[in-house]
Formats: sequence, structure tokens, C-alpha cells
Amino acid sequence: MTVGEAVRAAATRLAATSDTARLDAELLMAHALGLARSEMLLKAMREPAPTSFSAMVDRRAAHEPVAHITGNTEFYGLSLAVTPATLIPRPDSETLVNAALEQAADAGRALDCGTGSGALLLAVLAHREGWDGVGVDASPAALAVASANAAALGLAPRSRWLERDWHAPGWADDLGRFDLILANPPYVEADAALDPQVRDWEPAGALFAGPQGLDDYCALIPQLGKLLVPGGVAIVEIGATQAEAVGAIAAGAGFAAELRCDLAGRPRVLLLR
Repeated sequence: MTVGEAVRAAATRLAATSDTARLDAELLMAHALGLARSEMLLKAMREPAPTSFSAMVDRRAAHEPVAHITGNTEFYGLSLAVTPATLIPRPDSETLVNAALEQAADAGRALDCGTGSGALLLAVLAHREGWDGVGVDASPAALAVASANAAALGLAPRSRWLERDWHAPGWADDLGRFDLILANPPYVEADAALDPQVRDWEPAGALFAGPQGLDDYCALIPQLGKLLVPGGVAIVEIGATQAEAVGAIAAGAGFAAELRCDLAGRPRVLLLR
């Protein structure tokens, strides 16, 4: 079977479990070949299919995310390692990075709360050479991924990765103040129905935040004021139905909130000043 034939057969099989079956098949095949997807499509479709591809398709058919099978994903033009210890960065979160880069002057200091793979902070640092930052997370395993990503991107000298839990007293006492705070906290309702590839494969601690998905906003947002320099801004990702509720939490903590929507027009980010 050629690469092209194997990709078509895999896409047909994966259609039962994925809305992006053809893309999934192409990404898995490219990984099996050790090629970029574009290079595979241009040069390798008539080559023999590698034997390792079938096992990858089996894993994807069992709802395992493509990023876990390949070990990496693309986010804001960066190639990032991901593991089951981290959320897989979503394109929707690029809305937060866009907002952050609009606010970021030539030099400054950023804090990423709940950094996971490091995606948000690393995207900002990659596009703002005068900036440095700190990523915090309660998961040591996630911090190891973020640190490795920083090293692979040449951003380790401008970043630190610290184990911190914003539910614990004193977690930020030694961090100083920041021009920019980024946060994509857990915001999924405890009883939400999730796709199996999310529910069964991504870390629950980074997803769920109480019955209304608001517990981490209630804990984190009131603490952000003391971490911002005068004129600084905190940028917080929200669920598509949470703008009003999170805005009210922010107002109670003394912030004015500005809403940004993602490319699909859904509420996605609040800028807090």
C-alpha cells in the first residue's frame, strides 16, 4: 500500500471517531515518515507506507489525541512537546496571545498562571525579544514539559518555571510584579459532557473547576491586582458562556474587563485592568 492509499484508508476509518479524520491521518503519516506534512503531500504520497502507521491509527481510533501520539503540536507558529500531563494547546487560545502581543511593549515581564506546556508564555517571549517571564503550575510533570519546550526554542534564558498553587497561601509572595499576566485556568463544569479524547486523555486538574466552572476564577482573579505593576493588564481565557460571570468576579476584585472573541465569534478572553 502506498502512503496515499494508507492515508485514504485511515481517514475512512477515523471518520467514526474524529471530525478531522483526513487531517489526523495525514499528521500521523507525516510523523511516521519523519517528514513535515507539506513535504509528505508534495513528495511522498506514492512511496510505500511505513509499517508503524497502522499502530498509530489504532491509537487514534481509540480516541487518543494526535498530539499525544506524535508527542508534539503546533501553536502560534511554535512546535511544542505535549504529554498527558498537559493540556493540548488549542487554536482558540491564540486569541489570548494576540491580545497579549497587542499589550506588550518593547520590554517587560510576564507571568503565566497554569502554564501547562508553556504555550502562552513561550508564544509571547518568541515574539517579544525584550521580555522575560515566569510560568507557574501546580503540576511538576507539566513544568518539566514547559521547561523542555523553552530549552528547545532557545527561550530558557528568559523564562523560569515554578511549582505553585494559587489556592495555597503565599504562593506568589516572592514573584514580584508583572507588566502582563496570562491565565488559562481550569474552567469546565464538573458535570460537562466532553469528547472522549479530552475527557479520557487530558489532565482533569487542568480542565474542571467546580459545578459552574468558576472556582479557579474566584480563587485567582482577586489575587492578580497585587501582582500587576501600575498600568499592567491580566488576560484571562474564558469559556464561551462565561463572560458575564467572570466579568462579575473581576469587577468584584476591582477590575474593568474588556471582552475579546475568537475567530468563530465566541467570547474567549477578558482583558482585566
